[in-house]
Amino acid sequence: MTSFALAVDLGGTKVESALVDEHGIVLEGSRHRRPTGAASTSDQLAASVTEAVVDALRALPAGATLLGAGIGSAGPIAGTTGKVSPLNLAAWRDYPLGDLVAATLEREGHHGLPVTLRMDGICIALAEVWMGAAQGERNVMGMIVSTGVGGGLILDSRVITGPTGNAGHIGHVAVAGFVDACACGARGCLEGIASGPRSVAWARANGFTGETGEQLAVAAREGDSVARAAVERSANAVGQAIASASALVDLDVVAIGGGFSHVSDDYIDLVQAAVSAHSSFGFVTKTRVVASGLSGEGPLIGAAALVHRAELVG
Repeated sequence: MTSFALAVDLGGTKVESALVDEHGIVLEGSRHRRPTGAASTSDQLAASVTEAVVDALRALPAGATLLGAGIGSAGPIAGTTGKVSPLNLAAWRDYPLGDLVAATLEREGHHGLPVTLRMDGICIALAEVWMGAAQGERNVMGMIVSTGVGGGLILDSRVITGPTGNAGHIGHVAVAGFVDACACGARGCLEGIASGPRSVAWARANGFTGETGEQLAVAAREGDSVARAAVERSANAVGQAIASASALVDLDVVAIGGGFSHVSDDYIDLVQAAVSAHSSFGFVTKTRVVASGLSGEGPLIGAAALVHRAELVG
């Protein structure tokens, strides 16, 4: 009998939910998406999560077992209690997302199941170690470069969460040489420099007329020098932050996913070049930067790993 985890991935522009089996395979027809967004109210966000979860649950095959729910959320989060305060979703501060998903499970007839919530970067790291580009590795950072920039650490094969649940949140590491304002109130944060929206904003301030990351990608491919500079600026900042993180915790592999990581075919190569050129320390420059091996399913597979690979989570 097949066992499934309900996987939920909450980000700054969308929430997705799906059923994922014990082999890390997303059940066909179970993946559903709803919008989120900075302008959404708390009720709108709750409705989007609930609708995505309900639609996914209703795809559960007859006779299959649902083991629990795993949630990956944009950070910051509040410990391991299931509360979230995503920087790019202003309507939710200390919002009990775990309780919302648990209540939805109960209403749909799935009683008493565990619900585990961690940062989305941790879920990416788990997914890559379990099924993706970091299989067999012990010291891994998972990263998301998208509406925001997130990260999560696995060191010596153990997930590192920290007392607040936010360990590994590389999006708010300061990058030398940058003074860009970040929504968190600081300056020079990686997210404030390298995320999709901030890269577009920088390009627009320098003459680019497009409005989205997708338009920036097209313009860069077509030879727009400002668009290309914005891509390189983002990748360089990400590489500098990774090098600093590796100097601190001695990383072997960094796996990067998220929509903006696909802004150019050579984005990952640009990040790797920035890491490799950072310093003469071999333990820093040895860090390999790889694209997520799981395409767009990585965040959901990682959320499911909170259930299927619970022994790694702690």
